[in-house]
Amino acid sequence: MRSLIAGTGSFAPARVVPNSELEKLVDTNDQWIVERTGIRSRHLAGEDEATSDLAVKASLRALEAAKLDPKDVEAIIVGTITPDYPFPSAAAVIQGKLGNKKAFAFDVSAACAGSLYALAAADRFVASGATRNALVIGADTLSRITDWTDRNTCILFGDGAGAMVLTPTDDPRRGVLTTRLHTDGALVPILLQPGGGSKEPFSQKVLDSKSHYVKMNGREVFKVAVRALEESCREVLTAEKLTTGDVKYVIAHQANKRILDATLDRLEIPASKCWMNLEKYGNTSAASVPMTLDEANRAGWFQPGDVILMMAIGGGMAWGASVVRW
Repeated sequence: MRSLIAGTGSFAPARVVPNSELEKLVDTNDQWIVERTGIRSRHLAGEDEATSDLAVKASLRALEAAKLDPKDVEAIIVGTITPDYPFPSAAAVIQGKLGNKKAFAFDVSAACAGSLYALAAADRFVASGATRNALVIGADTLSRITDWTDRNTCILFGDGAGAMVLTPTDDPRRGVLTTRLHTDGALVPILLQPGGGSKEPFSQKVLDSKSHYVKMNGREVFKVAVRALEESCREVLTAEKLTTGDVKYVIAHQANKRILDATLDRLEIPASKCWMNLEKYGNTSAASVPMTLDEANRAGWFQPGDVILMMAIGGGMAWGASVVRW
């Protein structure tokens, strides 16, 4: 038995911030941002919107597509690094907002790779028969941990949520096939939020130094990302005795167009097979993969049996890839 992606959903906040608005905050311009990242705008959560609010809206759309009542969900796994509270988990908050009393719920922290990590965990619960279904969510409000005076990071991030519903299938032609996850803790310094945890608790010093915001060495992240994504994609395809030529579509974390282009080039997969939406959403962290999957799905891209290659990488560094037969 395998798990099948039976429904997808996504949600982005109403407020749209074009590159021109960032020109008023930092020394940058639209042309520079587009050339370096491919991003033209991003959606930012309102003052009254938390990560769980975005996640619930995406989840309801995915559950509706899967024809599953929110009260019947048996597992809720959320990839996020911006939960509503330090504790309890965003998953617990979401469960309560969905009116669900049945599901166990927990968060996965793998930054931009969070939804892929959550998918891998949920797949094991459903494919093993431990649960009859699972709600997988990637949701982040990175605007809350972004320094809007740092042009190296503020141009990149947006807020959003995406969701996937997994149900079991005996159809040998469909389902989540192979997922491989990786972590390299030696690379923690190149992408992290240093302040606000037990190592450096919130204090006036943290606020003054702005260490509660995302810090990134973009050059190093780029080098690691392209190599790691290529290797993990080849790893999962080899495990399924597939080649890159067998891939019908690619659903990738939308971090930076240059990273995506370089990775696809190394894999010799045409860019036309990869759904791109970072132009309008930017890097939405854990939300990126399920938001991208939902958009492509609702656009009618997928047919049963299509081979879909999914990939993501985030702080940790944490990354992975998955092969799915739709």
